[in-house]
Amino acid sequence: MPTIKPFKGYRPPVSLVEQVECRPYDVLSSEEARLEAAGNEKSLYRIIKPEINFPEGTSEYDPRVYDCAAQTFREFVEKGWLVADEQECYYLYAQTMNGKTQYGWVVCASAADYMNGVIKKHELTRADKEEDRMKHVRTIGAHMEPVFLAFKPRNVLHELRLKYAATAPVYDFVAPIDGFRHQLWVVSSEEDKATITAEFAAMDKLYIADGHHRSAAAARVAHEMGQQPGSTGREEYNYYMAVCFPSDELTVLDYNRVVKDLGDKTEAQFLEALAEDFVVAERGTEPYHPAHAHQFALYLGGKWYSLDAREGTFDPSDPIGDLDVDISSRLILDKQLHITDLRRDPRIDFVGGLRGLEELARRVDTGEMKLALALYPVSMDQIMTIADSGCIMPPKATWFEPKLRSGVVVHSFTD
Repeated sequence: MPTIKPFKGYRPPVSLVEQVECRPYDVLSSEEARLEAAGNEKSLYRIIKPEINFPEGTSEYDPRVYDCAAQTFREFVEKGWLVADEQECYYLYAQTMNGKTQYGWVVCASAADYMNGVIKKHELTRADKEEDRMKHVRTIGAHMEPVFLAFKPRNVLHELRLKYAATAPVYDFVAPIDGFRHQLWVVSSEEDKATITAEFAAMDKLYIADGHHRSAAAARVAHEMGQQPGSTGREEYNYYMAVCFPSDELTVLDYNRVVKDLGDKTEAQFLEALAEDFVVAERGTEPYHPAHAHQFALYLGGKWYSLDAREGTFDPSDPIGDLDVDISSRLILDKQLHITDLRRDPRIDFVGGLRGLEELARRVDTGEMKLALALYPVSMDQIMTIADSGCIMPPKATWFEPKLRSGVVVHSFTD
């Protein structure tokens, strides 16, 4: 059963929240963060992307950068840009995208639950990214950004959410760039906090939707600090901040591919080769989105094509083999284009579904890429099934939107 707890969140005053909050550290480059934070000393980018406080070209892994993040966090607290709640609380966080709202509970999740598999993962982590976030957390003494978790829906939590959502939120703002709405309610009632704790304890597991590196980093810091004499396992560093959403409210978008060349094939030869494993149909010049699982949309030579995987090319009983990301990797990227390492091959790039099929076509039409491949989105049920089986999703399989905003709540474990 998952163990969660309330915590004394550090939050911006209402008048400053829109100056402090920002996008997550891993969805933009240092250069983009530098531009977004320009002229704003209160931007959380100055803590989560601290290299922007140094001259351009400074490595984000420079030890001075981590020290700067810690010092900047202290300054935010001293100047009142982040203020600790007087008592331990839970928080209700809402995100609205395209008219659809999803509600998550902001909690402190247990690092031990991550290490013992109660918090399920579905992705591998990269050692360098994990090491970076570990140093960041350890140096600052805080979890600046939450992990995105999912749970199977619970009626009691749903009813409690309805009660809070009917009241005025503490924060209510529309984020720049994407235009999505974000709201936050503080849950300080002892009765409601006890209900939330009990409801999570009645679950059998939680699932990481987004934030595998942050989870791994938090667990490593907890393990490291737990080696100190007298550690009990109940210290604040044994917990890390997460926003937990019911799985039926989440939106998983397509995560698409663009490729620079066709190898040694002409366009005609490539389409002919695909016909061995797919039913290929021309769909014209207007963007075509896959209509169902096991159908792909290919953009090549100014035209869209649908590719329907033929019977026998995938195994419906295999949770990995039934995934469209696996089918496309095996039968298109590997078999036809000889791209076997999605993480490192320079010939391939990835485009989140929020950017639309028009972005895929644009990158091909400009000559930057030769072809684009649009996939049908993975479902939350597929993600949970794979996590439950102990399997790992293929790389670049999921894209969740909207992203959690950073700086709405921060968890310090050094008070």
